[in-house]
Amino acid sequence: MNFNLTQIPERTVKPRTYGLTMVMDKGLSVEEVKNFLSIAHPHVDIVKLGFGTSYVTPVLREKLEVYKQFDIPVYFGGTLFEAFLIRNQFDDYINVCKDYGITYMEVSDGSIEIPHAEKCGYIEKLTKHGTVLSEVGSKDATHIIPPYKWIELMRAELEAGSSYVIAEAREAGNVGIYRGTGEVREGLVQEILTQIPGDRIIWEAPQKAQQLYFINLVGPNVNLGNIAPSEVIPLESMKIGLRGDTFHMFLDKHSAK
Repeated sequence: MNFNLTQIPERTVKPRTYGLTMVMDKGLSVEEVKNFLSIAHPHVDIVKLGFGTSYVTPVLREKLEVYKQFDIPVYFGGTLFEAFLIRNQFDDYINVCKDYGITYMEVSDGSIEIPHAEKCGYIEKLTKHGTVLSEVGSKDATHIIPPYKWIELMRAELEAGSSYVIAEAREAGNVGIYRGTGEVREGLVQEILTQIPGDRIIWEAPQKAQQLYFINLVGPNVNLGNIAPSEVIPLESMKIGLRGDTFHMFLDKHSAK
């Protein structure tokens, strides 16, 4: 860091397996990616090209090359996986990932219904081609999944080979683990954490209040996802107690002045 401060909580260092920040790129240009990474790359672990944006993004290969230069893995949003799947193009999806050098893949069923055993089968197949992240939860706000079912689904997907399970929230943070207002479904989250290892869960948390909740609950090395590029530095500051929301969180009350 740029100068010495005592009582800063220890953060994992890259390449890290927990304490991850997953960023959602919804259509940055090549130059915007360069600018973004010039300042934020030490704090970015994974980048998701949101939903189906990779299909319509010009100069996609050049953009992916910039991320590669910074050793940041990129994956296509789960909605694109589902778009291939519903068109019976699963093998084409694998070939596209290979063609573009994508070694991280998301398996989701937020937009279409996939029998869970079948979903786990796709996870198993994709582990032969790279690192799999699987998303649990529906994008339909009316589809409420009880806590025991979240746990059951997450456990099965980890056993099928997912490196991480992603707790669905959409880009707005108003479904899945959140109510329509963006408020955390605290009972759900805390029950999940009694059964599923926290370092294997990426909590989608696009809103600051949601990020703060998980830092309070899990600590500075919580895995957070769907972070906007412009929020990476503010989030890292908040994770280590250098933002008003967490300023007193990590201070030794007896020695801090």
